[in-house]
Amino acid sequence: MVLMKVKFDLPKRVKLAQGLWLMYWLAVMTGILVFSLGLFFKIELRKRSEMMDNNESHFVPNLLILVGLAACGVNVFGGKVCHDSLDALKFAKWKPMVKGYLMGCFAFNILLFFTALLCFCMQFQLYFSLAEGLKNGIKYYKDTDTPGRCFMKRTLDMTQIEFRCCGNNNYRDWFEVQWISNRYLDFSNDEVKDRVLSNVEGKFLMESVPFSCCNPGSPRPCIQHQLTNNSAHYDYDHHTEELNIWTRGCRESLVAYYGGMMNSIGGLMLLYIILEAGVMVGLQYLTTSLETMADPENPESESEGWLLEKSVKETVADVIAKIKGLVGAGNHVGEVEEGVATVS
Repeated sequence: MVLMKVKFDLPKRVKLAQGLWLMYWLAVMTGILVFSLGLFFKIELRKRSEMMDNNESHFVPNLLILVGLAACGVNVFGGKVCHDSLDALKFAKWKPMVKGYLMGCFAFNILLFFTALLCFCMQFQLYFSLAEGLKNGIKYYKDTDTPGRCFMKRTLDMTQIEFRCCGNNNYRDWFEVQWISNRYLDFSNDEVKDRVLSNVEGKFLMESVPFSCCNPGSPRPCIQHQLTNNSAHYDYDHHTEELNIWTRGCRESLVAYYGGMMNSIGGLMLLYIILEAGVMVGLQYLTTSLETMADPENPESESEGWLLEKSVKETVADVIAKIKGLVGAGNHVGEVEEGVATVS
């Protein structure tokens, strides 16, 4: 028994073909958008790759780029089929491919769903990657003359300025590391010597932050040194006064930025799945309505279209049987080849 049968005449088939053609080209444009977003996302991640603990985070943008390109190809083909569907001679060459094409579209929709799921889940991986990467970035901030770390200072400063953040979790992260290189310290100065000698690891630690942590919107000149020493500054109390440096950590800012981007892309992918499902259903109706025309030579004759030739249960059973048949055939071929090899 066919599922969701609909009667068609020529005007209905024409409207369906034209509507599907437009939907396929909308899907092509969406594919281009997905490709562009994947490329943009990859560039944004690469900009701050020094502050990430691994390169696995590039898997999702790479997948988005691949999915975007595949979407363009898949939907251009579908659009061409719809364009030629009302011409019997042109449609004849596409007819044998439609069934396989629809199965490929179904598999493609599964890939789209998997990609959307990855967009939502990647935020957790990114959170831990940034936590470790920013920690190392702050640690290597001073190593401007060390190969491989030369641009860490610039990257971190630009990130703090752009995202209005300071440190990993907050500005106090800078108190725990020596972020000024020894080459810029005057070791003949008693204060510098005392600070280095008083530290177990021989580090020059200060309750200070780099200039990039300063908030330019503050009316007061930036206080970036001796932040917790109230007596060092006039009319200042770090417990009650809002500091004129950014107090938000860069990990929180970057996760919010990338997370918002990934949520938007994930939402777009879910909407794209709905669009792809719609054109799949429409193409199934169009092809079945063309196959069941009462008089194939008369384009104005009536026909019937349906979603599935059998019920859902019967269709699933047929698919499982076909898969089992293919697996069984593969095993049989393997056994035959082993037997031939043994005889030889």
